[in-house]
Amino acid sequence: MTESPHAADLPAAPEDSPRPAPGGQPSRAAPGWPELGRRLGGRIAGASETWLLLALVILIIVFTVKAPGKFLTLTDFSLMGQDAAWLLVMAVGETFVIITGGIDLSVGSLLVLAGVMADLYCIHHGGANASWAAILIGCLVGLATGCAWGALQGFLVAKGKVPPLIVTLAGFIAAGEGVAYLITGGADFRTVPNRLVNTIGLGSVLGVPWLIVISFGIAIVGGLVLAVTRFGRYTYAIGSNPEAARRAGIAVDRHLIKVYALAGLLAGVGGILSLASFDSTTIAGHAFDNLEVITAVALGGASLFGGRGSMIGSFIGLAFSTVLLEGLVIIGVNQYWQEVAIGAALVAAVYLDQFRRRQRGSGRMRWAALWQLGRQRG
Repeated sequence: MTESPHAADLPAAPEDSPRPAPGGQPSRAAPGWPELGRRLGGRIAGASETWLLLALVILIIVFTVKAPGKFLTLTDFSLMGQDAAWLLVMAVGETFVIITGGIDLSVGSLLVLAGVMADLYCIHHGGANASWAAILIGCLVGLATGCAWGALQGFLVAKGKVPPLIVTLAGFIAAGEGVAYLITGGADFRTVPNRLVNTIGLGSVLGVPWLIVISFGIAIVGGLVLAVTRFGRYTYAIGSNPEAARRAGIAVDRHLIKVYALAGLLAGVGGILSLASFDSTTIAGHAFDNLEVITAVALGGASLFGGRGSMIGSFIGLAFSTVLLEGLVIIGVNQYWQEVAIGAALVAAVYLDQFRRRQRGSGRMRWAALWQLGRQRG
């Protein structure tokens, strides 16, 4: 994400830094607890995640009123969580990619390819009666496929300087519509290990389906990595200003390859979850997964220009889109309108991102003007 050359010469204006006093010197008075409370409340109220969460609550109330006894039930929420399990896993990887200022359109097709590769191994090593050892190796084959494909895309973006949109669009076409169909001969594999289906696809732990446990666990780990580790800090730094990150000693190209490899790996995990859930490779069933994942991350406050985003925001964004689609089904809206709703949500998210960037830009320029005025008076 680039800024104007004039703004680049001016220091950044931290939100909590003291503003210049009339004499040109910053105020040194420490804020009291009421002031800290107001600042914290202002940050929470101004966070995009807070407004999206409020919109989600309103959406749930609307659908509950429209379909009483059908929507706001534990069974319905459990089914929604299971249906969105692989989307949540892929959204974790997509969050990292978008924060770097990139985009990955290939996650849905990588999900399919990873599932095909995993099941292909299992078919040749026991089929429906494959042992856990064969299933484990098959899953590792699927994960390695997704990770390697993602790393290749990251290499083309970082070293080849090919725009991420073009690279991942080519990956989407080649992986989803080419390699997977070549391997399967154009028909889904329907011989999936029973142990995998009965455990991951249909099983539960303490009453919670394994699909939800695995996807939520990955989202929590991904959120911690993004928020508190060096890997996460580097991701934000590259998205904010890749040249400044490079001058600060960050290996930008290598980190980008890692990020895209991570996105591919998590798409592979999504492929295993989908395979276990549907008892089939469902090659044609994930055409819009990339759109749903990108929409969720954008709705959650991640900037498509990089440098901004959070895992909790992506989670709430996916919850919003999932509830929206499920609610439209329950109240009997035509399925084609669901695709329109997701597209409209993505456009709205991009518009809000542009609006926030303009607001931050104007605020930065006002702070820069005050800072220069303070220097002149000093």
